Amino acid sequence: MENNFSPYLKHPVFKVVSQIAGENNLSCYVIGGYVRDLLLDRPSKDIDIVVVGNGLELARMAGEKLRVKKVNYFKNFGTAQFIYKDLDVEFVGARKESYQRDSRKPIVEDGTLEDDQNRRDFTINAMAINLHPDHFGELVDPFGGIEDLDKGIIRTPLDPGITYSDDPLRMMRAIRFATQLDFKIETASLKAIKENAERLDIISKERIMDELNKIILCPVPSRGFQLLFSTGLLHRFFPEMTALQGVETINGHSHKDNFYHTLEVLDNISENTDNLWLRWAAIMHDIAKPPTKRFDEQAGWTFHGHEDLGARWVPRIFSRLKLPLDHKMKYVQKLVRLHLRPISLVKGNVTDSAVRRLLFEAGDDIDDLMTLCNADITSKNEFKVKRYKKNFTIVKEKLHAVEEKDRIRNFQPPVTGDIIMKTFGIGPCSEIGTIKAAIKEAILEGEIPNEYDQAYAYMLAKGTELGLKVQGSISKQAN
Repeated sequence: MENNFSPYLKHPVFKVVSQIAGENNLSCYVIGGYVRDLLLDRPSKDIDIVVVGNGLELARMAGEKLRVKKVNYFKNFGTAQFIYKDLDVEFVGARKESYQRDSRKPIVEDGTLEDDQNRRDFTINAMAINLHPDHFGELVDPFGGIEDLDKGIIRTPLDPGITYSDDPLRMMRAIRFATQLDFKIETASLKAIKENAERLDIISKERIMDELNKIILCPVPSRGFQLLFSTGLLHRFFPEMTALQGVETINGHSHKDNFYHTLEVLDNISENTDNLWLRWAAIMHDIAKPPTKRFDEQAGWTFHGHEDLGARWVPRIFSRLKLPLDHKMKYVQKLVRLHLRPISLVKGNVTDSAVRRLLFEAGDDIDDLMTLCNADITSKNEFKVKRYKKNFTIVKEKLHAVEEKDRIRNFQPPVTGDIIMKTFGIGPCSEIGTIKAAIKEAILEGEIPNEYDQAYAYMLAKGTELGLKVQGSISKQAN
């Protein structure tokens, strides 16, 4: 591969920094992820520029020449940043770092380019391209990063044991890059991750989740989870998931390994959606199988109620992992709770009543639920999978037909509490809830259509049953 990349540095930022470097005799380089992605022919929106000197001053001069409206200065960190057109550009002075064992925050000193490259996490992120006009476009690659790119290897510039112990988040990043790029982690590096797994405990859950979510959003996320599991990192922050691993056999009957089944479901769903929280639902759908596992001589292995227990676990797990506790958590919780419902329809007769109830409970998330359940159809028996998928198609068709006919999704009974009170001349009381629940059940069971007139007549009959007397006539049209 060529070692001069000036033809690829056409963006105005590089030309301006090169001009400043020449005028002020500064050693400036574009470094890190932008260089890596340039060599991999991947798009990149972030430029990191390192200068042997004052990064804040270089950012100021570049901002003036480019007529940037605002340059953001972070004096405590010695960095500055601005947005120019389509790129996020960050400037920093070259530095060297040292660490204390109880913190991943380094002690920083001014340094040389060599010092700055030494502190980088991986060889593929330590490459720099010179921006000085006398050497514009020349690659500075002291650790063989370009060769590691060609071979598809994740390797640390210095001793991996020290690199990972100093900043344990780098272990998560190693696995993330291996998953994103479909690279292998070098043997010595993989061994060092296993040996330093407990060091991950000093990292905040927010930082861990940031890396984990990037792994989950990869095309084949199972690869990252297998590395997290085999290195012991997953055990440090997600023991509920590692507890899924393993197979137990009694009297010749074995259950499937629910850890690897979960990864298969995650990969399946990743082929059909980039929705992070739908992928999280795939991760969580069987999370409560270990405590619900039972063996019965007639039924074999069962996991009764794991969907309800799993749904109850979702808020606790999300809270501990510092994941959002808003509508995203509730969405995952709902899908975990309902994930067996479409499958049970596949196994039995698909009645309109069962379909109405599923539509009512899933609401606008019905399509995502069906995507999850389709991904959950896994078996080594190809005939069994084909049969399930064929039946699953029937269920989807039935859902569509019932939805078209009954408009059940997110429905509210057409008769309101206000209408009930005016009709029977009553104030707020338990009878109103009883009547509304009865109307809802009648519609879901198909006893009456989801229409005002029929619901109103049903309300009158139910009210009479409860001993209520009609006090006034209400217009026969929905408010």
